[in-house]
Amino acid sequence: MAKIKICGLRRREDVDYVNECRPDYVGFVFAPSRRQITLVEGIKLRRLLRPDIPAVGVYVNQPLSDMLACVREGAVDWIQLHGDETEETIRALKEATDAPLIKAVRVRNEEDIRRADALPCDYLLFDTYSAAAYGGTGRRFDWDMIPDNLEHPWFLAGGIDDGNIRRAVRTGCYAVDVSGGAETDGYKDKNKIRRLTEAVHGNEE
Repeated sequence: MAKIKICGLRRREDVDYVNECRPDYVGFVFAPSRRQITLVEGIKLRRLLRPDIPAVGVYVNQPLSDMLACVREGAVDWIQLHGDETEETIRALKEATDAPLIKAVRVRNEEDIRRADALPCDYLLFDTYSAAAYGGTGRRFDWDMIPDNLEHPWFLAGGIDDGNIRRAVRTGCYAVDVSGGAETDGYKDKNKIRRLTEAVHGNEE
């Protein structure tokens, strides 16, 4: 069964929504973004979050010390690298923490995916390429570019909402990653989170 990650939580209400709807993962964005939170905010939100829902910290070209502090202080359980981080950075993180590691790929072509599949991370995440932003575009890329025979399990992101989430699940992804598609007017929407989670978990009526 595919899984779902609701990314970009930043308010107590957002945590209340996911505690009720129970997606498989949530994401806290520590990189510059309108959804960015601080370490102190992350610690507070993680304490409110159900302990059985892993929190993924999202980072873009940030110091290892910042990422490791989030794990050490209990703000996050997983690390997601969403910038231009190198294999060297990935190996350094793997040596310093047992936290599962996701490397995001902004997909332009199949070769981008093939190169990333050789990295020593635990999971990949495929997102829409934009020269202007590292993520959060709200646009979908051509999912047909994703090869069938990848070594890593992978998350699928980019423009996923309740209109295309069933097709997203059929791509063979390990999990779908939804941020803007779970919002109304820039804020997380409990009804959208519920519909998305139920669609992925197969409970939609």
